[in-house]
Amino acid sequence: MDHSGHGMGMNMDLPPFTLGRGLEWSTDPFFLIGCLAGLGLYGWAVLRLRRRGDSWPVSRTVFWTLGVLSIALVMCTKLNDYGMVMFSVHMVQHMVISMLSPILLLLGAPVTLTLRALPVAGRGRKGPRELLLALLHSRYLKVITHPAFTIPMFIASLYALYFTPLFDFLMGSRTGHIAMMVHFLAVGLIFFWPIMGVDPGPHRPGYIMRMLELFAGMPFHAFFGIALMMATQPMIGTYKNPPSSLGIDALADQEAAGGIAWAFSEIPSVVVLIALVFQWYATEKREAKRQDRAADRDGDKELAAYNAYLASLNARGQ
Repeated sequence: MDHSGHGMGMNMDLPPFTLGRGLEWSTDPFFLIGCLAGLGLYGWAVLRLRRRGDSWPVSRTVFWTLGVLSIALVMCTKLNDYGMVMFSVHMVQHMVISMLSPILLLLGAPVTLTLRALPVAGRGRKGPRELLLALLHSRYLKVITHPAFTIPMFIASLYALYFTPLFDFLMGSRTGHIAMMVHFLAVGLIFFWPIMGVDPGPHRPGYIMRMLELFAGMPFHAFFGIALMMATQPMIGTYKNPPSSLGIDALADQEAAGGIAWAFSEIPSVVVLIALVFQWYATEKREAKRQDRAADRDGDKELAAYNAYLASLNARGQ
């Protein structure tokens, strides 16, 4: 049976998994090009702003870079090879790319940066910036970033994928595998964007609603992990018969995968909560400043009125 056509040839004699082996360089051209483009374009946009004399927060650049590196970490290393034959490693890839990378990328505010960096087209013309704005205001984006869409999508990405033949079908080819990973990233981005993205989006709930949205998805995630941990037989065809060179038991590996999915469902909750509290605090502070400024502007008027009032009392009292 020839596996090489599936891009699996090199996976058949992988030595037992260790973190050191997992982190060795093993490039996936699609993700390597994507990551380099992501860093390059972002850097170009930041430079463009700088040249113009506009500032761009360093923290955003750092978040974006970490986000791109987190994708490279799971897609451009041997983790990607091991992920083809070990459910637990695949689950690490899935969790990072759907829950950690999106949060980091969104904190980099790429849409805001793009809108600032792209030139405004001449009158009556539509350039890339105008098209992006049109997309941001489109009904399509309103729908796909609405919690009624993002939460079920987030949950279906787990259950509908792993507990149906779809997963094995996608894992059967390189293209299918790439499509699956891109899907995880996209679902993560649209799920977290309305909740904690810095960028302007069509759906912008208040802070309490955002926290509710966040916690609506997580129990399903935890339960998915628990379901895998409690299963009494291997549930995924792809991982039923791991290569003997790995020296692993399929059921134990699946249990580990479940544990990873379960534990990971807590991480974004914590990260996002911290980010939200900071954003909330910043908003409140801005609001307080705005009120102070308004008071400064109107303060003199109020004082004059108060003095007049005192004077009138004085006049009455005589």
